[in-house]
Amino acid sequence: MKTRHINWPIWAGFLLSLVAFGSYPAFFAQFPVTRDVPWVNYLMFGAVAALLAAGLRRAFSQPARYRGKLAAPILTVASAAVMGLFVSLVFFKSRGLPASQGAPQVGQKAPDFTLPDINGNPVSLSSLLTEAQATAADHAKPPGGILLIFYRGYW
Repeated sequence: MKTRHINWPIWAGFLLSLVAFGSYPAFFAQFPVTRDVPWVNYLMFGAVAALLAAGLRRAFSQPARYRGKLAAPILTVASAAVMGLFVSLVFFKSRGLPASQGAPQVGQKAPDFTLPDINGNPVSLSSLLTEAQATAADHAKPPGGILLIFYRGYW
């Protein structure tokens, strides 16, 4: 009797699905580039899907060579449940965050503020409006205002 090999893509896919699920709150939620859109986790779940597909194919096309005809569907369903839970938390449960009562509404004049720019230099709204009016003197049409975009996060 020939020894059958372990179907490693199934197990690797299952373990990677757990890592992809747990790494977002433990690590990737700390950084703005991965907090707002968890693209690294999406890539990991894509790799999970590829590994699970390869493992299922191995388990059912070569059962004499690879073990896991029973474990492959069970681990695939468990990994799909983990992926589904992650997607539901990111897309649907995050909509239930409380409304920000003090935020300016669309069309409302924003209060003056000063925040650091990407280099750490302070920039105020009034200075941006002054610069926009100064550069508009060179052109025929004055600016209508400044577009402010606020990214609301989970922090």
